[in-house]
Amino acid sequence: MNRFILILTFLFCFVYVNGQDKQVDRSKIKEDLEEVLNDLSRSYVYLQQKKVNLDCIREYYGNQIQNIKTEEETVLFFEYLLDEFYDSHLILNTNRKSSYRLFSPIYTTFQNGKAFITNSWQIQTENFGGNLIGAEIIKINGIDFKDAIAEFPTHCNDKTLPKVREWIANKLLAGRYNQPRMLTLRLNDQRLIEFDLDKIRYKNDSGLLSSKRKDNIGIICINNSLGNNDLIEAFDKVLDSLADTKALIIDLRNTADGGNSYVARGIMSRFITEPRPYQKHKTTEKYGNHPAVERTWVEYVSPRARQYNKPVFILVGRWTGSMGEGLAIGFEGMGRAEIVGTEMERLAGEMSGFSLKHQNFGYRLSTASLFHINGIPREEYVPKNYVKQRTSEKDETLLYAFELISKITVHR
Repeated sequence: MNRFILILTFLFCFVYVNGQDKQVDRSKIKEDLEEVLNDLSRSYVYLQQKKVNLDCIREYYGNQIQNIKTEEETVLFFEYLLDEFYDSHLILNTNRKSSYRLFSPIYTTFQNGKAFITNSWQIQTENFGGNLIGAEIIKINGIDFKDAIAEFPTHCNDKTLPKVREWIANKLLAGRYNQPRMLTLRLNDQRLIEFDLDKIRYKNDSGLLSSKRKDNIGIICINNSLGNNDLIEAFDKVLDSLADTKALIIDLRNTADGGNSYVARGIMSRFITEPRPYQKHKTTEKYGNHPAVERTWVEYVSPRARQYNKPVFILVGRWTGSMGEGLAIGFEGMGRAEIVGTEMERLAGEMSGFSLKHQNFGYRLSTASLFHINGIPREEYVPKNYVKQRTSEKDETLLYAFELISKITVHR
């Protein structure tokens, strides 16, 4: 009996291992690699700005195909390829346990070659137990932070460039789903601490949005729902209930996943009395061997339903993403709101979906660049009412908006 069980076990393992090998057809991966490179070459509107050599990618990733043994390694192969362009909008529409998350609850920038925490997602996280703003990041998972950046799995971008370095640093803070994120930090008082980024607790959102009144000012917080068409009706209902307020604050600091322009236009349409432009698009068309021709157009919003005509203030931050960014520059472009906060998520461009011939997943890339009506690229926009975060223990952006409102209402 034992011998019989042993034979069955051996046969099972043999069939399983051979089945695993058959799951990966490297010739099909090679075809898909060429397809991705062709799509990037023809359609990625930011390709020239990125200065990433497609020949380097073709050679390096082409040589890596022979090492791919599993479906998960296939996914990571294409994930790392897209990461070469240090563009958080250029992503696969799938992930695996060893994939990198899209963002972290803290953001780092470099000063004099050192990485410091400059922003925290305070409106969506519980108190960190202390102020981390200004802390220097020394290590991640016991590895010097500068070494971790150098070891990040991209090979054709220049990791010494400031934009690349900052993008990779924040990708490391986002971390892999199946790995810890233990940071060694030097605080402002020079103390060294170990901080477990995975122990940060997130606040639970209830509903598509939340609202309240304070000092006869309406506050509407969008709960990462700009991609849900039901938000328009929910927003209408709340806005109507706040029609008698002296000013309105719309908080977009929890829109990290973006959304769609239908919802954004539905929201903006409640604040204007005539059609107004809210953003500019630009792309290049080319067919066959014919010349490339630039195409530019401006998108408008038309008024809808009862208008709110009091002052409006939009709150933005590092977790205002994609359509959240479009909504912010749209309100300002229409001359209908003051924008308050920091840099946004800087997700560049108008997205289109692309499939892979031999994989059950695809990806998206930017096929048109987007601009504020004044001509500033959306990803480079910085609010005029800039609020430098100095602490994670109070909401400085909201407090600043209240100060602006008090100044405006006093002079009315």
